[in-house]
Amino acid sequence: MKADIDARLEKLGITLPVAAAPAANYVPFVQTGNLLYISGQLPMESGKLAQTGQLGAGVTTTEGQRAAELCAINILAQAGAALAGDLSRIVQIVRINCAVSSTPDFYEQHLVANGASNLLAEVLGDAGKHTRVAVGMAALPLNASVEIDIVLEVK
Repeated sequence: MKADIDARLEKLGITLPVAAAPAANYVPFVQTGNLLYISGQLPMESGKLAQTGQLGAGVTTTEGQRAAELCAINILAQAGAALAGDLSRIVQIVRINCAVSSTPDFYEQHLVANGASNLLAEVLGDAGKHTRVAVGMAALPLNASVEIDIVLEVK
């Protein structure tokens, strides 16, 4: 399974970054029993925030989907850190919560969240299918366009 996940990442051209350290007084992940909670991840790429601004005010749905993909990549990096580099220990993604910085008249938060949902399913197969919430927010930390947190079942 680990080889399968590594092969899927390689096929997609994804190299997982080093998991980011927390920027405030929280931890990046907590495992309790067989559940792994990963703190909200921003669309970071090469150590920099890759997408800022509000959907519906200059940021397109396609750009938001890419931001959500980057959040998912950073989630996988954090999961790797929590699981000693072995993503095959993921039994199931239980839920993702996708917060989209958007104007009051933007109604495609669910489409933005698809960026993360699609990537997680591609990388993890059936274990990547999940429940989710996609909501609009007036603002997110550092003016990020998207922030996603996740709950996983692990072995």
